[in-house]
Amino acid sequence: MSAKLPDGSVVSIATTLAAAKVITGLSNANPSVAASVAHGYANGELIWLKSAWQRLNDRIFRVSGQAADLFALEGQDTLNTQRFPAGTGGGTAQKITAWTQVSQILGFTTSGGDQQFANFSYLEEDFERQLPTVTSAQSIALDIADDQTLPGYIALKAASDSRALTPIRLTLPDGALVLYNGIIALNETPTLTKGQVMAVKATISLQSRPVRY
Repeated sequence: MSAKLPDGSVVSIATTLAAAKVITGLSNANPSVAASVAHGYANGELIWLKSAWQRLNDRIFRVSGQAADLFALEGQDTLNTQRFPAGTGGGTAQKITAWTQVSQILGFTTSGGDQQFANFSYLEEDFERQLPTVTSAQSIALDIADDQTLPGYIALKAASDSRALTPIRLTLPDGALVLYNGIIALNETPTLTKGQVMAVKATISLQSRPVRY
């Protein structure tokens, strides 16, 4: 049992990506191994994966088990061939080559991710049953002390203007990582409350499940 404080956590967004490398196949293994000729990746680097396996698509993974024309998706188990049909996981990978820290964060909150259910009842019953369906859409809200000259603010604004999917990295005080991919929206109008720090809000609408290391 352990308890942690978030003090010292760092949020960064991806600002530069390398050219995409073709993945000709992903193995049904733990961890899954990608076949990619001359990929050039090193262990520990972070990549944005696009895969025909929808459960892996648009997620951020850390490279491990690097070898000639092969690399593993650290921690990703794809042994289940019902979820990951054999021979159909190909796609592309892009290495994230530069991150920009979003500094002066006053608050980091999440919403969504709750299990949804389908309610039903058999004709002869006088009570309802539930079957799990999907989890609700997830989002992150960042409250940031207002300073439009900071690199993080500028990067958030560019991502918001583009409305493009953008990788986000949360580095916890112990070095653990949480990796997200989402669409960023920045409200550039600061809050104006007497006696309180002016702040702007950025929201990140996640488009895939987070990956934790």
